[in-house]
Amino acid sequence: MDMKKFSFTPLQIAVHLYAWSAIAFLIFDFATGNLSPNPIQDLEQRTGRHALTLLVLSLLCTPLNTLFKWKEPLKRRRTLGLYAFMYAVIHVIIFADLDFGLAWSGLMREVIQKPRLVVGTIAFILLIPLAITSFDVWKKRLKKNWKRLHQVVYFIAPLVVLHYLWSKKGDALSLQGEVLKPLTYGLVVAVFLILRIPPIRRAVSSLSTRMLTLLPKRSQQPKTGTP
Repeated sequence: MDMKKFSFTPLQIAVHLYAWSAIAFLIFDFATGNLSPNPIQDLEQRTGRHALTLLVLSLLCTPLNTLFKWKEPLKRRRTLGLYAFMYAVIHVIIFADLDFGLAWSGLMREVIQKPRLVVGTIAFILLIPLAITSFDVWKKRLKKNWKRLHQVVYFIAPLVVLHYLWSKKGDALSLQGEVLKPLTYGLVVAVFLILRIPPIRRAVSSLSTRMLTLLPKRSQQPKTGTP
């Protein structure tokens, strides 16, 4: 038996542990009675926030490779994206079932009336084809169209941040209320997306390459001075 097939890198282990941590903490808080007075809302918010965090981490993989020439994060990008979709599904199920009891007429009316739910629904629907086609078999079938399809995530991420922002009470312009965390997510997503603009990505990659090349040379320089 080839044990290499069953070996995991530290980054792989960290990804899986972090992905399942939200469910583990929810189960623990449920068992110990530490959920908020509105447990359904608590479940919705925590699963939705974890889905966004995992989505942001999947976007981080390419900048890590660009800045530090670290290739492994590119291999974990799909896993993070699928975990993000899993939590998005759980988030939607909690909202549709526990919150509305699968009363579709009332659910649709609620979605139409609230912009944050419209934005969240659009983001979720757009995530579905990305999750389905994330596997290698679809990459081979779709060829160049696969990359074009998965670039939709650059549109999805801002929508999810906007959905999160509108779900919080407060004023984003005056930074009052509970908007600081969603705005932080928005800033991080904006930086990651800017780093994907081809001229900026090439410039950052070139600068990073030069800096990484200089580091060994500096460390190998002989020390001067009297002992």
